[in-house]
This record gives sequence, structure tokens and C-alpha cells, in this order.
Amino acid sequence: MLSKRFFEERSLQDMVENQTTYTMKSAAMHVFETHKRAEQVLLKFDQPVLASMLEGKKIMHLRDSQSFDFLPGESLVLPAEEIMRIDFPEAKEKNPTRCLAMAISEDKIKQTLHLMNEKLPKFDERDWSLMDYNFHFSNDREIFQIIQRLLYLFTENHPSKDLFVDNMLQELVIRVLQTNSKKAYLENSAQFQQSNRLRYVIEFIRKNIHQNICIEELSKQAYMSESNFYRVFKNEMGISPVEFINEERIKLATELLKESDRKIKDVFMECGFESRSYFNRVFKKIKKVSPGKFQAQYQ
Repeated sequence: MLSKRFFEERSLQDMVENQTTYTMKSAAMHVFETHKRAEQVLLKFDQPVLASMLEGKKIMHLRDSQSFDFLPGESLVLPAEEIMRIDFPEAKEKNPTRCLAMAISEDKIKQTLHLMNEKLPKFDERDWSLMDYNFHFSNDREIFQIIQRLLYLFTENHPSKDLFVDNMLQELVIRVLQTNSKKAYLENSAQFQQSNRLRYVIEFIRKNIHQNICIEELSKQAYMSESNFYRVFKNEMGISPVEFINEERIKLATELLKESDRKIKDVFMECGFESRSYFNRVFKKIKKVSPGKFQAQYQ
């Protein structure tokens, strides 16, 4: 996260979307601050952009989705020339809304896509490609850390920072595309052919989430060796099969814990965990809070 001193030393030219830009060879980072409420502020970039909320709240109006809240810990990928209309319902002089936008050169994206198609090919032979639609998602730990690192690199004075930034941008693009692939499998599996074995495995996991699920069984369902299945799954989803299973189990657990009559000792077993201590560790890692504290919010 950028330091308090960073914002204090910036020149405040505008109360709405005051902008500071840092330009590198493969990307430009724009840091925006808004210090008063505003509505229908227009913004667009001539390159694909990843926007990430730092502080406060925006309401985004985009062409291919209903309006939605844009909050800290979330990011948004937009194609080049995409027009954003933005509301700032909570921005105040002493409590500004802050966001960064990383405009990434199309050459850098093409280089990364070529590398992914060469080194991380999809097993159904579809090419990796940049989405031509808006993609809104919650940052996982890895993407959050990359964004924080890029914030630091863009603003530091180091003779090799172009090289550092170039490497981090490559990892960021790969992880965002894998996150998008995972979301597609989860939310729109109909787009994949019935013969897609990864789609079948994901549906198997979700249907059997209450049961003990082992990699050996999943690899048999996919008609692959365990090592090949693990590689294919992680290449396309960006996480291991075990991490995916745990994410799905914690999604279920969060819904069950919102019910006032549920006991944690019953919830962890109903979600397929065999150990309460392991359930507690996984829950806290993913949700950043213990199951007990999470449940207390809904009592």
C-alpha cells in the first residue's frame, strides 16, 4: 500500500479524479483520488487496463453489466477504449476515494499470451487470449501482492525498475487470465464442450463437496495420470486441485455459518473437512477471520 506520505506530497489539482501518472516501457500506472461526491464521471484508456480499488467506494456503470459497487480488494479488467461512468457516493475531502489504473501495452500482453500458449497450453487446444469484455473480480493473495509490489516499483527510483516491472506485469497478466478461466468454469460451464474433462471434474467436485475427495479419484474422472491432471488443472485455474476444493468448501461454510442455528462443529463436517483445526486454518486463510468471528457478524 502506498504510504500516507505519498499522498500528502502529491499536488492536488482536482477534487474529482485527481490523477498522478507514472510511465514505464510496458505500462503506465495512474493513481486517482476523489475528495468530494460526484456522479457520472467519464473515464477511458486507449490500452487495456487493470483498475484496482485502494480506499473508499465507487459505483461503476459499464456497457455489458448492471451497475455494481467497486470496493477495496477488488479489481476490474477493461478492454482498450472502454468507457466507464463512475459515481463517488462516499468521497469526502478528509476521506477520499482512491484507485489505481494500470494501462498495459498491447505488445506486452501479446508477448505474455504467446508465452502462455507455448509453455502453458490449454489441454483442449483453445488459445489463451485477453478477454474482450469487462472482468470484475476479488483479488486473491497472489494478485494483491503483485499489485502492491507494482505500486512500489513504479514510484521508486531504481536503475533496473523497468526490468522489475516487466517481470511483474507478465506474472500479473498470467494470474488474471487464470482467474478469469476459473470464473468461466464456475459460472458459465455451458460454454465448454461436454467432452471437456476439466469441466466434468469441476462439476464432480461441486456435487461431491460434502465427501472426501482425493486427487487419485479426480485424475481417474479426468482420464489422466495424477501428475498430468495436477499440471493441467493448475495451468488453467491458477490454483491446485486441493486449493480449489478448499475454496469451494469455504464458500459453502460461509453460507451455512450465516444461519443462526448452525454450530461450527457441524458445519466443518458438512463441508467435507475431517479436522476442525484444519477447517479453522483454511477458513482464516481465505476469509481473513476465524469461523467464530465470521458467524458472530450474523447473530
